[in-house]
Amino acid sequence: MLTSAFTPSVTAVAGSLPLSALFGLLPLLVFFVMLGVFKIPTHWCALGSLGVALLIAALGFRMPFGLALLSATQGAAFGILVICFIVVAAVWLYNLSEASGRGDDVRAIFSRVGKGDLRIQALLIATAFCALMEGLAGFGAPVAITCAMLFALGLEPLKAALVTMVANSIHVAFGAMAIPMITTARLGGAETSLLTSTGARITPLFLIWLPLVLLAMLDGKRAVKQLWPVGLVSGAGMAAGHFLTAHFVSYELTAVVGALLSFALVALLLMFWSPSTPQDQLTTSQGESLGAGRALLALLPYWFVVLVFATAKLWRIGFDLPAALKATDLKIPWPGLDGRLLTPAGEASGDTVLSISTLASPGTMLVLASLVVTIVYSVNSSGGRFPFSVSKGIATLGSTVIGLRMAILTITTVMALAYTMNFSGQTVAIGTALAATGTAFAFFAPILGWIGTAVTGSATSAGALFASLHSTVAAQTGLSPQLLLSVNEIGGGIGKIVSPQNLAIAATAVKQEGLEPELLRRAAPYSIGLVLLLSILTTLASVGVLGFLIAS
Repeated sequence: MLTSAFTPSVTAVAGSLPLSALFGLLPLLVFFVMLGVFKIPTHWCALGSLGVALLIAALGFRMPFGLALLSATQGAAFGILVICFIVVAAVWLYNLSEASGRGDDVRAIFSRVGKGDLRIQALLIATAFCALMEGLAGFGAPVAITCAMLFALGLEPLKAALVTMVANSIHVAFGAMAIPMITTARLGGAETSLLTSTGARITPLFLIWLPLVLLAMLDGKRAVKQLWPVGLVSGAGMAAGHFLTAHFVSYELTAVVGALLSFALVALLLMFWSPSTPQDQLTTSQGESLGAGRALLALLPYWFVVLVFATAKLWRIGFDLPAALKATDLKIPWPGLDGRLLTPAGEASGDTVLSISTLASPGTMLVLASLVVTIVYSVNSSGGRFPFSVSKGIATLGSTVIGLRMAILTITTVMALAYTMNFSGQTVAIGTALAATGTAFAFFAPILGWIGTAVTGSATSAGALFASLHSTVAAQTGLSPQLLLSVNEIGGGIGKIVSPQNLAIAATAVKQEGLEPELLRRAAPYSIGLVLLLSILTTLASVGVLGFLIAS
């Protein structure tokens, strides 16, 4: 069976597109029912769903079972070598701060910036810092680091994870130097500048008020009433940063500039305005003065990783560093599968070549930052207050890997599930069924991206899956291609809130394995509400009511 070639078909089940789409949805339904209803541990949910996907691929979509298994192994390899590498490196970097004893200093610094108000500190980390990391790195690192920071700040695990995932969602489309948008534009045959400009007209409509929602999540109506100036300034800075950067500066820096502008405006506001902070939201380290040197060392893991990412992504003086790092990527044609998975045109699919970033990987940059932090902490103990050693730093890596073992299993299995669904045609069948709605497809375009990222955990992958489909529908219906393609990515970012991969990363970062079912239950309403609002905005833009959202 391994020697048989296979071409995915969207009408594989009884020659019916609707039936094929329904069968394609079954693995996802099994996963979310097992997780959300029966509260089964996430790794068992992923394994069960993978088994269902393999059976549907072989029996329903007529994929040779050997090729279905190989699809799963390629996904598992991607999960371990790409996603898990980043997650482990990100959690290790955070754990170094705690293992060195400098975690309290980090909390004291944010306390002073936020004038001792825990809610302001959490908002700054969840919005500005997380958006900065998303714009520079993406691929799970921002959620892992931000969740860990909020947890260390004193937030309960569920709240830290939930606030991070919701805050991160709108920036995902412009994450990692806008790779999701760039990829989608290239595969969809659209001009990247038009696509990103359209996206940057839509995201501000969410960013302007999202900090107020986050404040409500942190402390209910009381936080909104007491801190609405901070929420509005934070949102205005982020929204303006998105719009202005994508239109007039560089769309690659959209999330980065938005984050920096938001942080700067909030810091400026707090120089002239003081919050009304109730006693239960007042951090005890508010008045502690650390000194510049100690503060610099406490924040070393965070400012240095931003410096590393910024240099690796932006340095082009004398030579193109991003291109040089990218040139080290490994391309591995997957044994037994490459050349046997065919496109509808009968050509060999390029998806069976596993691409692994080496020096350009966010994981590599996080490891570099962690090694530097380990060395610096080992030679500078701040007058003996924080004794540390290189051996303790390496031991921290070992304990990090052991602590993440179940998360590594979950993420690996989820990626095996995603690849099986993608290569067998299950995911495309779902998308094609939605495309059959004609001009009403404008409403479903964000939902398609939402589903794609919920399955794969990556908005870039959602774009790769559905970009050509969006362009085809646009040509057939007269809908704007840049609108459909951009909302696919924005909707994909919202879908990441409920992605099994993201749930596992967040639960792991707050040291609460098994939190995923409750986290899904609490996160799903936010994700569904946001994507439905995006669908309404897309529909209004497509009929001209909000035509200004479409760049031309």
